[in-house]
Amino acid sequence: MLTETPRCDVSWIGLILAPLLVPVTFSAALLIYLGEWQVVSFLFLVVPALVISYGTTIFLFLPCLFVLSLFRPVTAFWACLLGLLLGALVFVPLTLLAWKGSGPDSGPPTENFLIFFARSAADPVAVLFPLGGLITAGLYWSLGTWRRARSMTVQK
Repeated sequence: MLTETPRCDVSWIGLILAPLLVPVTFSAALLIYLGEWQVVSFLFLVVPALVISYGTTIFLFLPCLFVLSLFRPVTAFWACLLGLLLGALVFVPLTLLAWKGSGPDSGPPTENFLIFFARSAADPVAVLFPLGGLITAGLYWSLGTWRRARSMTVQK
């Protein structure tokens, strides 16, 4: 009996647009609080956020989505759950980076990482990472399935 190989196509429209939504929306929402230099402040916020968003999507989400497709059929639920988990996972190295730079005069940190991480995880902004992963994965999935559904109707 021949088994069908899993189908895990890359949605190029989803890859370009999905990681763009959350960082741009979050940075635009912060424009209210940025003061006089709004354009410079917006770029200062959005550029690192886009680097993190695109890097996570390309180097973490897509390979994990491919591995997931090897074991089970990928549905919107599984893609969104994967995005939620990876969004939460991305919070750990970013918190580690913030902890490393948290010492007095840019010296070594004065507190334990676990204490710093627990305090950072209790911050309401920490919810944005899993939420951003969920939104990005859902948008990637919907743009990919929209393209496939549209191409199926054109072929008929």
